[in-house]
Amino acid sequence: RRVHGHCGEYQKALTAYRALLEDPSPDPTLHLHVACCLHALGQYKDAETEALQGPAVHLQNRLLFHIAHKFNDENKLMVHHQKLHETLEDQLSLAAIHYFRNHFQEATDIYKRILLENRDYLALNVYVALCYYKLDYYDVSLEVLNVYLQAHPQSAVAVNLKACNSYRLYNGQVAEQELKVLLDLQSVAYKFESALVAHNQVVFKNGENALQVLPPVLDLIPEARLNLVIFHLRHEEVQEAYQLIKDMEPVTPQEYMLKGVVNASIGQLTDSREHIKMAQQYFQLVGASASECDTLPGRQCMASCFFLLKQFDDVLIYLNSIKSYFSQDDDFNWNMGIAQSAAGQYKEAVETLLGVKSDRYRLEYCYLSWLARGYIMAQQPKKAWELYLKM
Repeated sequence: RRVHGHCGEYQKALTAYRALLEDPSPDPTLHLHVACCLHALGQYKDAETEALQGPAVHLQNRLLFHIAHKFNDENKLMVHHQKLHETLEDQLSLAAIHYFRNHFQEATDIYKRILLENRDYLALNVYVALCYYKLDYYDVSLEVLNVYLQAHPQSAVAVNLKACNSYRLYNGQVAEQELKVLLDLQSVAYKFESALVAHNQVVFKNGENALQVLPPVLDLIPEARLNLVIFHLRHEEVQEAYQLIKDMEPVTPQEYMLKGVVNASIGQLTDSREHIKMAQQYFQLVGASASECDTLPGRQCMASCFFLLKQFDDVLIYLNSIKSYFSQDDDFNWNMGIAQSAAGQYKEAVETLLGVKSDRYRLEYCYLSWLARGYIMAQQPKKAWELYLKM
């Protein structure tokens, strides 16, 4: 029974535990084990009902603590939080909840404290590395992760996390090479890990096979929905992206940003002021937040917010502050060029728009119109005429 549970075969374990409950005088703690299986299977209401039939021990409290989180029941969450003790299991449970609620520094502090007292608990290094990854400290995450990988070089979770760090630090090709260890050994035994590796391969390969891989794991891997939305946006399938994200309540900065992008896109497509206003609010929430205001995405968000408000002088303040990081980025130069032109900086706008290399932009009527306007206002009408003749 425990073997099934540890191997991720929760349905088999559940069947075995329920069979034991058929005994004339079953051990009441079996209800807690059944609840654990139901929780792992995502059947949280049934898990709660089963857990309440078990004895009032620490395991029951931890289970109800996690179920309260799943139901977003803050009152119950605090009740069970106050019942936690300084035991190893309770503290690990608390760290997990911090992680799920995006309190990554608090989770890191607990894991590091436990590691100081128990150096042989090597797997905790993976948890610490996960937290550092979420905090955008990719190099630190790799350093901590290597402690575990030296002992377990074929760990699917650890190798996958190393690949994700490499993707953030370098590029998709480097990340793919990291995953090759798993693919060559075919050592990914569990459904979740198999799905996670397949999901990450889609990301590393810039969306290849997205429509085959991502839809089946939307409820298994939270990032899958976001990456499928990004895939649809890149292929100008705005309605499909909107349908995927319209009912999602954003929690992380990335989710707020993506909600902003999708609402801005659907607003421009349907001429909806309501969606444009929602997009502006999402961007402002991220860009003005204490954690994101000085990051590159945070400043991009504020630029987008002011762009939608048509306050182009403010747009340029933010774009100029991050210009050195995006000098070769066509999307950035396109937005920068429009903002410069709208703010009356026509000479700079022409230079910036000419820096756009992609034919996807350069062949568009909108691009040619803005460039022609820039030429005219910069006292270069001949170049504007030559551009017009090529249209």
